[in-house]
Amino acid sequence: MTKTIPPQSQPHQPGIERLMDPPAEHIRPDYKGSGKLAGRRALITGGDSGIGRAAALHFAREGADVGILYLEEDEDARETIRLVEAEGVRGLAIRGDVSDSAVCTDAVTRTVETFGGLDIVVNNAGVQYVSNDLTDITDAQWQRHMDVNINGYFYITRAALPHLGQDSVIINTSSINAFAGNTSLVAYTTTKAAEMGFTRALALQLAPKGIRVNAVAPGPVWTPLQPASWGPVDPQAVADLGKNTPMQRVGQPSELGPAYVYLAARDSSYVTGQTIHVNGGMIING
Repeated sequence: MTKTIPPQSQPHQPGIERLMDPPAEHIRPDYKGSGKLAGRRALITGGDSGIGRAAALHFAREGADVGILYLEEDEDARETIRLVEAEGVRGLAIRGDVSDSAVCTDAVTRTVETFGGLDIVVNNAGVQYVSNDLTDITDAQWQRHMDVNINGYFYITRAALPHLGQDSVIINTSSINAFAGNTSLVAYTTTKAAEMGFTRALALQLAPKGIRVNAVAPGPVWTPLQPASWGPVDPQAVADLGKNTPMQRVGQPSELGPAYVYLAARDSSYVTGQTIHVNGGMIING
């Protein structure tokens, strides 16, 4: 159960993990790996914190080597890699902005060179800027949403594809907002819906090659992006996260990690073009 979250704010996106109050849980102490991803090599964007860190730690516990691409929080990235390597696998941290095509190509190249290949790609890095009126969204804010949340997914995936083969997987982090909408996140919602189109079309294109493409659509989850996006506008909104779900609470990243494991592992060998909704019971059709 998530502890009470006080009103709070962080000044910059994507936020800083170590400043969160209370700290988030990224993997449950009783989560037992069973080698589902032994020998596999993964690259996760936005892997230094939040859901990206949860995916990294779950993959590592299941035996995968894990590379992360992160924006700028070196301390958060080092901690993620420390936790990954504590599982007895190899970790790699690469600093860079996914909105830059060259950065994405370099991240894939370095991951392949370090691990000897690439099997799993998780597109997860994202931004969201809160605005209750479309006319208040600046050109720069709109473009930043597109550059990170859409272009970044494209750049990483395009760079990775020549290295992927039979049984490789691509997992895209979407959002409940792609399906339900959000009055305060029109730009963000637009990009998340675009990611769903990207997921479904790419799944069809790559199915003959044995490469599966799926998505996870989280509801409200306790990550640094929440105080860094909602906090500057309304710190109380951070404290109220998740209270509108049937479970009446915000989710923990640890509750998302197993969904990524399922989609990355051969357990889901007959699943492609699909979305797993992890959202506290909010019913979504689509």
